[in-house]
Amino acid sequence: MPQDADRNQARSGLPALVAAASLSSQHATAPLFDCQSCGACCSYSAEWPRFSTEDDAQLDRIPEKYVAADLSGMHCEGVRCSALSGEVGKATACGIYDVRPDVCRACMPGDAECLMARREHGLLTS
Repeated sequence: MPQDADRNQARSGLPALVAAASLSSQHATAPLFDCQSCGACCSYSAEWPRFSTEDDAQLDRIPEKYVAADLSGMHCEGVRCSALSGEVGKATACGIYDVRPDVCRACMPGDAECLMARREHGLLTS
């Protein structure tokens, strides 16, 4: 006969399995975006890549050639971040990915900012 601890463990495991199955099904229906074949967020607005929460040590790691003259954010060529290489919507890469600012780290594939930028570049079908 199972001990009380065994029954409680089984009971607590079931909600965890249900939650995991639910999360798995959400991922199956959510659109997947590959940042390296997009780059829309990095070429959306010269006002977007602004420094706001970075500390001096973080900012010091970003090569000077990629920093705006007024030190407020990333240097942009038009609306495109100067650290972005490649063709938007085809194949792109960030030249400073490991040291990119917090605003860049905050934009996640499929979030509102991502979708807004993709829409601007005609990369959304709906």
